[in-house]
Amino acid sequence: MFLKPTRMPESMNRAANGIATAMLVVMFLGCGDGRPARVPTSGQVLIDGKPLEHGFVQVVPSGQRPATGQLGPGGRFVLTTFDPDDGCVRGKHPAAVIALESIDGSSQRWHAPKKYMSVETSGLEVDISEPTDSLVINLTWAGGQPFIERFGSE
Repeated sequence: MFLKPTRMPESMNRAANGIATAMLVVMFLGCGDGRPARVPTSGQVLIDGKPLEHGFVQVVPSGQRPATGQLGPGGRFVLTTFDPDDGCVRGKHPAAVIALESIDGSSQRWHAPKKYMSVETSGLEVDISEPTDSLVINLTWAGGQPFIERFGSE
């Protein structure tokens, strides 16, 4: 038994085309990834005016996922929140710089004072209002210098 194809009424055809068009518009324009808007953010960390090349920057927006960036040559970093180099949410946020380097299983070198490794103690705040590649985070040893911390065996 063969069924004879039936033709869809013109009004239903227009409705189906309208729905398909709307779905395509949503797909192409995007309805967002469900994540907060981010702006590309990169910059440099300086300690006593010199580039800090070891460690990480962490920016911690209130109620949002932190953005992080590894320090490299010239003290440069690029912030990542969800996807590589996607930046950070806009606003004024506390920041931290975790600048230590593992030497071996029982010692590590601190390239910046320990106080900077936590947003609670760093005293650092960044203002991200628009995309930037020139955010500068200034640190100081305040008379100190890099040091090696050794751990005792347990």
